[in-house]
Amino acid sequence: MSLNPRRRLLLASGLAAVAGAFGLRAFAQDKVIRITAKKFEFAPSDIELRKGEPVVLEFTSADVVMGFSLPDFKLRTDIVPGGFTRLSFTPDRIGTFGFACDHFCGDFHEDMTGTIRVVG
Repeated sequence: MSLNPRRRLLLASGLAAVAGAFGLRAFAQDKVIRITAKKFEFAPSDIELRKGEPVVLEFTSADVVMGFSLPDFKLRTDIVPGGFTRLSFTPDRIGTFGFACDHFCGDFHEDMTGTIRVVG
């Protein structure tokens, strides 16, 4: 069954309104920061974001299972080799915030840290 252009527009508008009501956004509209986790570093380890700008952190692991924890924003995930892990959030305050691997990955695990700077 084919919809005429007017009905298609109404359907698309209705779906957009429902998605907006539930706080859903398309990832394509968000800024994507690709982060590689490998023994014993995140690359990049220093990230600058803008307050109020939606962002997707997209992780890959080059070797073993890693973790990512950004406690100031209550964000955490596992990063599994061979795939992508995505975290979507909007920084709501300005400052410098530390993140770290929270999944033991070897002798220098404690050095696997980074910084997110949120600017206005």
